[in-house]
Amino acid sequence: MAMDVRARELGDFLRARRAELDPESFGVPTAGRARRVPGLRRGEVAEAAAISVEYYTRIEQGRMSASAPVLADLARVLRLGDEDRAYLFELAGKPEIEPPRPRRQVVQAPLQRALDDLATTPAFVLGRRTDVIGWNRLGAALITDFGAIPEQDRTFIRLLFADPAMRSLYADWPGVVELAIAQLRRDSARYPDDPELTRIVSELSAQFPEFADIWTAHEVAGRGTGSKTLYHPVVGELTLDWEILASAMDPDQQIVLWTAAPGSESATRLRRLAAAL
Repeated sequence: MAMDVRARELGDFLRARRAELDPESFGVPTAGRARRVPGLRRGEVAEAAAISVEYYTRIEQGRMSASAPVLADLARVLRLGDEDRAYLFELAGKPEIEPPRPRRQVVQAPLQRALDDLATTPAFVLGRRTDVIGWNRLGAALITDFGAIPEQDRTFIRLLFADPAMRSLYADWPGVVELAIAQLRRDSARYPDDPELTRIVSELSAQFPEFADIWTAHEVAGRGTGSKTLYHPVVGELTLDWEILASAMDPDQQIVLWTAAPGSESATRLRRLAAAL
């Protein structure tokens, strides 16, 4: 009898959680389409968890128990927090499978020394979630004083929206933002269980409608090379090329290097900025 009660409670819990999810965040178009139930349908949850609709339906109806790996997949799809995840496993009477926790990223000393040696090349290092985890003096002088920003707020995507100076720095701020969000969208697929990334997306979506609009468009991009025009408050307009290199110690650390064409006015102004440090 107790097992029947827990099975029913498990089904009610799954229904409640899937009802809270935004279908568009899973790539399910809803514009102009009537949906009889809020949130995700059973079939959409089953597809995302790579199980059959019949199997998921039986679990939700309390007619079949789920294995621990399936419960872990459902927790991922339903984007459960730690407490809800633990509750799900308790209802199912299964030992919880701990989700992999992304380790804290730090820039190793050899890499930081290499950055510091780049006296005329602005550089900084992005981690997961666009965390700015390392930089050199010229990189901070070019972009912003990263060291003055609390570590929990030192994410490049947040700075693009929250720091007025960053908005005025880039000539094509909307294009920079769209690319950064598309890159973050790709990161979210690689680390779907990262609670910190989920928190950043939720907070920025709530604070900045521009972020929410672009995020729900589901554009995806990698990191590579490009060119940007910046309006620097000290040395004026700069046209710089950027290149992304991956750290050999941690491929999730992306080293961003900025350079100017030799003999260009931007190269002269970049050297002037370096000499002022």
